[in-house]
Amino acid sequence: MKIRWLGHSCFLITSKDGTRVITDPYAVGGGINYSPIKEIADVVVVSHGHSDHSNVSTVQGKPEVVRGDSTKTAQGIQFRGIASYHDDSQGTQRGPNTVFCFSVDGLKLCHLGDLGHVLSPKQVTEIGAVDILFVPVGGFYTIDALVASQVCDQLKPKVVIPMHFKTPGCAYPIAGVEDFLKGKKNVRRVGGSEANFERERLPAATEIVFLQPAL
Repeated sequence: MKIRWLGHSCFLITSKDGTRVITDPYAVGGGINYSPIKEIADVVVVSHGHSDHSNVSTVQGKPEVVRGDSTKTAQGIQFRGIASYHDDSQGTQRGPNTVFCFSVDGLKLCHLGDLGHVLSPKQVTEIGAVDILFVPVGGFYTIDALVASQVCDQLKPKVVIPMHFKTPGCAYPIAGVEDFLKGKKNVRRVGGSEANFERERLPAATEIVFLQPAL
């Protein structure tokens, strides 16, 4: 399986058989200065309705769209949506958020969207085992570096991929990734936007994989 970070919370996940899943496609503008998304996908996953996560129309092809806290099968992949919040006050500030769990090539992926709080014991149970965790770390709109670290400790994934942090393509008033990486062990700085993963080669201890945005 190949994971390519397009920017913000948007990833292109490509399975061995060529199935392409895009998460949280952004719209350019309002602080998002990444290049427009022009990728083709079979499935688009949307964690919530804000424009920097739900610009489905930018994705090429005729993808199936997965939203909401239910279970849906698209292109042979089962997507489980788990209800959560975009803030730490039960959604009263920024509304709901959906955490998505799905498996590709035998790897269990979890995309936290714009999670705004530490997970409850019920949510941790619902999410279950995680091989690769996509976690927001920038704070302000989402969990910050400290809470993101706590969520990682809750879920104990094999691989952590940070997202939703300050970059040259993101002008939001959020922190950069270094706050999250500081003091962490097993940090792999890829130096590019893509990484390949195989179940047989997952690390024994949690590894943080730091990607560069492609767009």
